[in-house]
Amino acid sequence: MKFFIDTANLAQIREANEMGVLDGVTTNPSLMARENIRGEEACRRHYVEICNIVDGDVSAEVISTDFEGMVREGEELAALHPNIVVKLPCTADGIRAVKYFSQKGIRTNCTLVFSAGQALLAAKAGATYVSPFVGRLDDIGEDGVELVAHIVQMYRYYGFETQVLAASIRHTQHIIRCVDAGADVATCPLAAIKGLLKHPLTDSGLAQFLADHAKVNG
Repeated sequence: MKFFIDTANLAQIREANEMGVLDGVTTNPSLMARENIRGEEACRRHYVEICNIVDGDVSAEVISTDFEGMVREGEELAALHPNIVVKLPCTADGIRAVKYFSQKGIRTNCTLVFSAGQALLAAKAGATYVSPFVGRLDDIGEDGVELVAHIVQMYRYYGFETQVLAASIRHTQHIIRCVDAGADVATCPLAAIKGLLKHPLTDSGLAQFLADHAKVNG
């Protein structure tokens, strides 16, 4: 499984990258706003800064809702850096734009996916990634990881090359369950990634090793 960090915070991206396990970054307009990145030019400069930190795919989301606007924005974003993946919503115009970009050799991430049917259309259009939102489905009483598993099974059965990028990851257990479901990628907050390191037996074992070393070596 590949790990992407879901943030626009440069310090968190650097920290995750320095851990040696980071494969890419996903962003969205909400995450950019959280970092007080305002205006089209400022957003684009920020995307380039992210690409200069991480040697991996960086999803940059369009804000247009019509096909022509998505194409214009997507082409401009893709031109910023070779690592940019154009992020498009799973709407009729979004799927049409996915197809357009796939024919142009521009990689895409079809986002806001909440059903197997949406994921099927995204794959048929040639999306590089499809992003089912695990946590948001859990919020309304559905099983987000079950959808991830369903999409993985469907893609493998039909031989689709689209990668399943589990999004809206809320905690470490989501990551482990997405591993079990066969997701290709999990995009996570830094805290969820670091949570994978935590185990009380690791802490107690290290404390014992250090104590025993101190006894022998004074």
